[in-house]
Amino acid sequence: MVIVKEDDKPVDVIPQEFAARTLAQEYGGGAFAVNKDVVVFSNYKDQCLYKQRIGTGSQPVPLTPDYGAPDVSYADGVFDPHFDRYVTVMEDGRKSSLNPSTTIATITLDGKDVHEPKVLISGNDFYASPRIDQNQKRMAWIEWGHPNMPWDKSELWVGYFSESGKPEVDMCYSPITSATSIGELFFVTDRGSGFWNIHKWIEQTNEIVPVYALDAEFTRPLWVFGISSYDFLGGSNHIILSYRQRGRSYLGVLDCGSGSVSLLDIPFSDLSNVVTADNYFYIEGASASIPLSIAKVTLNESKTEVLNFSIVWSSSPDVVQYQPFFSTPEFVEFPTSTPGRKAYAYFYPSSNPKFHGLPDEKPPLLVKTHGYGREYRERLLEKWGVVDVDDCCSCARFLVENGKVDGERLCITGRSAGGYTTLASLAFRDTFKAGASSYGIGDLSLMRAETHKFESYYIDNLVGNERAYYERSPINFVDQFSCPVILFQGLEDKVVPPNQARKIYKALKEKGLPVALVEYEGEQHGFRKAENIKFTLEQQMMFFARLVGKFEVADNITPIKIENFD
Repeated sequence: MVIVKEDDKPVDVIPQEFAARTLAQEYGGGAFAVNKDVVVFSNYKDQCLYKQRIGTGSQPVPLTPDYGAPDVSYADGVFDPHFDRYVTVMEDGRKSSLNPSTTIATITLDGKDVHEPKVLISGNDFYASPRIDQNQKRMAWIEWGHPNMPWDKSELWVGYFSESGKPEVDMCYSPITSATSIGELFFVTDRGSGFWNIHKWIEQTNEIVPVYALDAEFTRPLWVFGISSYDFLGGSNHIILSYRQRGRSYLGVLDCGSGSVSLLDIPFSDLSNVVTADNYFYIEGASASIPLSIAKVTLNESKTEVLNFSIVWSSSPDVVQYQPFFSTPEFVEFPTSTPGRKAYAYFYPSSNPKFHGLPDEKPPLLVKTHGYGREYRERLLEKWGVVDVDDCCSCARFLVENGKVDGERLCITGRSAGGYTTLASLAFRDTFKAGASSYGIGDLSLMRAETHKFESYYIDNLVGNERAYYERSPINFVDQFSCPVILFQGLEDKVVPPNQARKIYKALKEKGLPVALVEYEGEQHGFRKAENIKFTLEQQMMFFARLVGKFEVADNITPIKIENFD
């Protein structure tokens, strides 16, 4: 990843031989932090921390030792103005790569010498979001332990620094998902409402009060470090916040004095991160017609309306010419297999000005999945591979029954956990005619034995007992697969190791079903190289078109070989 400074034109901050990316907790995130003209970042190749002055043309200076292998990783760091140091989450796998220790550590910033990190907070399984109060010598952080994931149960701690710089604990609150501290402590918790809302700690009375209550999610699950779903607008008493409700993102300004929120009119419907400056802010987002982009937003004087909205970076800047082909999503509410309970989806109807189907022809369907809210998440506890599969099948049947899609051309795709839902849907149901799984789980027991520390107990909560591990693993029921499958897998994936995809591929090939496996060198859990992402999308589309779609692909794409078909 390149760190870029937005100026008259974008300028690369770090040299080409460096890449800002951390492998902490496998999913990474929070790989760098900026303070005035200094950036500290985690370098992908050696996982060491480096410091560089922006705009000087100087080379990055290493801050931490190179231990010879990327066994020590750093993430989610912040500058500490009180002790001239960098405070960061440190994952140390030198003693055990399968069970690395996680701590909050400090790195000295003075001078040019490499320093050994000093452990500041330790004793729990996981830490995240160390945040320094700029006004007082105190720090907030989040921690949690096995068997919980951070969204199940986690704790917010606050400590005042002693003269030596060690925090002395003053307050603890549970559960917590994200935190920030600028003079006052604001954080996100789902206690009480079941939705992740912004709250505030009143130190004088030790009270926790909601800042703005809504049946919506004001942050995302802490899969990666460095999530920034809200931020404080510099020099004012306003918070720029984003929240998600029924699958759509909204952006607003919270007046901390009155408690009122002014929604902002922007073209993004899916928001990721928010970062503020003095009188403007940046947001990362996308929509049905705008690819993933970063926009700069300036507000009017009252902070209630958008004065200027400009996209400063886009993942596909030439996308405007293809606007007529973009589908406008329709919100769908459909019944689930649980009586009285409904689920929600966005349906993207086919949209192609150059092609029209026959009068009695319905389009094919490709199903993907997502969810929100504690109640929604807890439906999966001990029911993974059951309720998620039922919802996918229920949605597809609902669209067929309402005449929107062709019931004989239903396909399903997913990544990681969604890849598992895809494979489980094909093994245990007969709704879909083909599936595509990217780094999906085929053998739950194997994943339980081989996965990394972060998720090592998570699967127990989702699956339950040993019998369920067997009965919900698609690999054990290959005889029940009856349709084509294509698999995509990174060869350096430690979350879902490559042998998962290989076992499914081998078994389906021996059974005689059309199957293909694409493996990528250098890719981990989630593909990051542009050429691999493009190839995956193209080959997935070609696979569905050739085996289920009954249509020709207009693009000049060479399909890969499909076993038991070509």
